[in-house]
Amino acid sequence: MPLQFEQLPGLSVSVDQVLYLPHLQVPPDKPHPFAYYLSIHNHSSESITIVGRKWIVTDDGGETLVVEGDGVVGEKPRLEPGQTFSYNSYHVIAEPSVATGTFFGQTDNGKPVYVRVPDFRLELPLV
Repeated sequence: MPLQFEQLPGLSVSVDQVLYLPHLQVPPDKPHPFAYYLSIHNHSSESITIVGRKWIVTDDGGETLVVEGDGVVGEKPRLEPGQTFSYNSYHVIAEPSVATGTFFGQTDNGKPVYVRVPDFRLELPLV
């Protein structure tokens, strides 16, 4: 039987900053690099280990990219009650897009949980 992930009250994600970084090297088919800064906040009463993630990036033309993987930026952070884990990563896009994501975790007693990342726009600056 597949794992049934539940939302855990008190576990949340904030999008702290999204930056357009045109000086970075990018592939010709996705010439627009963005860095994003996120924080995972554990205001629950349980300790949680983040074990995976899933991102869905949809551009304004309807193209969708799905990225799944273990952990977060090569780590599987453990958050005690009251702790926050902050990190940054990036996406490269061909045109303006919306990114949405989910982090998957596990409590110390083995309960699978998830928390959604608020949608954020990867919007090209006006020239």
